[in-house]
Amino acid sequence: MSLQEISARITKAETASGRDVGAVKLIAVSKVQPNERVAEVLALGHRCFGENRVQEAVGKWPEFKLQYPDVDLHLIGPLQTNKARQALELFSTIHSVDRPKLASTLARLAQEVGTCPDLFIQVNTGEEDQKAGILPTEADAFIADCRGLDLPIQGLMCIPPVEEEPSLHFALLAKIAERNGLKGLSMGMSSDFEQAIALGATHVRVGSAIFGERVKPEG
Repeated sequence: MSLQEISARITKAETASGRDVGAVKLIAVSKVQPNERVAEVLALGHRCFGENRVQEAVGKWPEFKLQYPDVDLHLIGPLQTNKARQALELFSTIHSVDRPKLASTLARLAQEVGTCPDLFIQVNTGEEDQKAGILPTEADAFIADCRGLDLPIQGLMCIPPVEEEPSLHFALLAKIAERNGLKGLSMGMSSDFEQAIALGATHVRVGSAIFGERVKPEG
C-alpha cells in the first residue's frame, strides 16, 4: 500500500470522525528498513518518521537530516537511560517515557542541554508483564510527577495487546489523557489506525503498510 493510500485513509477517517483534516500526524515507522526504502518515502515529501532504537537511528538519520533538515524524527521504542542524551539530541519527540528513573534522567539532561523533545508517557493499558509502560492506575500520579520535573509532556502512548480489541485500549488511553488535560494521543498502527483516529488519536504509527515487511538485518 502506498503512502498516498495511507494518507487518503487517514483523511477519510478524520472526516468520518468529525475531526479536522490534518489533525492526525502520520509517523512512518522506518525501523529495520533499508535506507533505500526510507529515501523513497523522503523523496515523496514525507518528513515524519519513527524509530524503535536509538542506536539504529544514530546510524541512519544524521546523514538523511543533512539532505532533509526538516525531518521530524520520533522515538517510539523503549529508551535506556544510558542512551537518553543521544535521544535528546536526535529526536524531536519521544513516545516512550515509561518509568520514574527515565523521567528524572530526561529532566536532568534537559536542564543541562537547555532543550527537550516533546514527550509522551507510555501507558501499559493491557497491564502486560512483558510490556513497558506505566500501569493505568498509576498514570495520573506519574503524569503529575513528570510535570513537577518541568518535562514537556504532550500526551500518552499505548500499544494494545495483540489478542484484544484495540478500541477498548484506545478509549482507556483517551480517558486518562482527558482527565489530565493532555491533548496528544499516540495510538494506532497499520492494522487499526482508523479505529484509533475515531477515538481521538493525534499520532498514528504506520510501518509495514508503507514500507512493506520489515527487513531483518543479517547475522
